[in-house]
Amino acid sequence: MPELPEVETIARNLAKGDEQTPSVLGQKIVSSSIFWAKTVAEPDLLSFHSAIKNQSVLNVSRRGKFLIFDLDHAFLLIHLRMSGDLIMRYADMPLPLSKPLVPHDHVYLHFADNWHLAFNDTRKFGRVWLTPDPNHILSKLGPEPFDPKLTDVNFADKLRKHKRQLKPLLLDQSFIAGLGNIYTDEALFEAGLNPRRQSNSLSFDDSSRLLRAIRKVLQLGIEHNGASIDWAYKGGGFQNYFQVYQQTGNPCPRCGNPITRTVIGQRGTHFCERCQPLI
Repeated sequence: MPELPEVETIARNLAKGDEQTPSVLGQKIVSSSIFWAKTVAEPDLLSFHSAIKNQSVLNVSRRGKFLIFDLDHAFLLIHLRMSGDLIMRYADMPLPLSKPLVPHDHVYLHFADNWHLAFNDTRKFGRVWLTPDPNHILSKLGPEPFDPKLTDVNFADKLRKHKRQLKPLLLDQSFIAGLGNIYTDEALFEAGLNPRRQSNSLSFDDSSRLLRAIRKVLQLGIEHNGASIDWAYKGGGFQNYFQVYQQTGNPCPRCGNPITRTVIGQRGTHFCERCQPLI
């Protein structure tokens, strides 16, 4: 958490802004402040401060769960991990700031108009990279779920090449990028597939149905601005449409059987034993 829909929502909101906060697009970074050194994965802090100064934000996009900021002469990559968030804050204060404006703000990009892009991360797992070439970080990611090149045939072939349980495989970012616990559980329910099912046991119809289900639940997540299930991500509404995730003991929306929670690959997993039988 956050997963693809939440990260996509953050990227879109930062790009368009709203009545209270400006867009980051076109903003010039006059300086930066770092209050938790480990947040910056690369380069070293002195090089980070020097390299990012006076660069402008040209675009904001997403790859998997990574946020990508295209700058004049570099790329800023941010992975929010479990509890990260990016927030525009206003403060008419002399720079550089000696302490964060809000607890758990670890990195600031200071813009010319007294707005600051803050990376807030309570658990301190999130990371930031400033690099001339993002591919050395992103190249290990699998295909995007919405990539038109990811056809039914290609997806079925990818599944057949592995002999792994579906839940851990779909969470593997090198297999497909962007899925996490929420949307994997929801997609497997939508497709009627047991999370323990071996990937190489799926028929072509099974794999096609799963790809459609992945795209459907991710699109619904994006339309509802992601899911807000704790304090780590706010403003989403998809949690109101969960079919199985965090629905332990509640009746299945299809058959009425109680939703089961188990642990697969060290991850809590929710499914309906009747609608998703282990074949």
